[in-house]
Amino acid sequence: MMLPIVSQLDRAHSKSTLCRVLGVSRSGLHHARQRGDRPVCDLRTETLFKAVFAENQQTYGSRRMRSELAKRGLALGRYKVRKLLNAFNLKTCWKRKFVHTTDSKHTLPVAENLLNRKFNPKALNQAWASDITYIRTRSGWLYLAVVMDLCSRRVIGWAMEPHMRAELVCRALTMAQGQRNPAAGVLLHSDRGSQYASAEYQALLKKHKMVCSMSRKGNCWDNAPMERFFLNLKMERVWRKDYANHEEARRDVADYLMKFYNQKRLHSALGEMSPAEFERQCQLKPAPVQA
Repeated sequence: MMLPIVSQLDRAHSKSTLCRVLGVSRSGLHHARQRGDRPVCDLRTETLFKAVFAENQQTYGSRRMRSELAKRGLALGRYKVRKLLNAFNLKTCWKRKFVHTTDSKHTLPVAENLLNRKFNPKALNQAWASDITYIRTRSGWLYLAVVMDLCSRRVIGWAMEPHMRAELVCRALTMAQGQRNPAAGVLLHSDRGSQYASAEYQALLKKHKMVCSMSRKGNCWDNAPMERFFLNLKMERVWRKDYANHEEARRDVADYLMKFYNQKRLHSALGEMSPAEFERQCQLKPAPVQA
């Protein structure tokens, strides 16, 4: 904080006056002058730093920036990364109030909370999660349903429609089933909204031999990974755009899901890997030996 003051007063006042006014020693004043002339980093570091921030759509804070830079061969401490973010005036996206879309005021049967907040299964295709959120456009609302594999946090199915009928979540589940073709017994967790309790959705689960799990009433944290995913989607993409129509929103959200989130975005729950990279690591692991 002292450097701008030193720069402004340096030419107009003697060293003795500056030391007395600022309450520092002559050696302290000398060090402040030296720091003021020193660049925060070399040109190569600055170029790579700004490129990584831009490539990740200005969404990475100090933790993810540090991890991504390390993968590129540049090892920096988190304090140094914070300092560079401030020095280059690189600001990440901001938060808004998050609105939930669950419609649980219905008389349809609901399932027990079998997942019970066990959000980190040991293998792919053991537990999936699903939820719905809304996307604002100038042509009206769009609703997005997503299915995620909780092991890798990868989006494996999604659908967007201008309505919230059961057809929406059924389309997302059908895509996930087609992508994965899992063995029988996948646990599929959701909230207890009318779409997930509908006869159409329940019949689809039965057809694919999946087990239904639902959050407890009024407890959104029973589906915390989906809540967090949608918040990140809104902060990192949707709230930064003004979609003219439904088609523009569909293209942009698809780009986020398939090209950025699944393929590139580092995830703290995955050891700072992207979902795609984490799944590649899972496939490289040897199968457990049967006793």
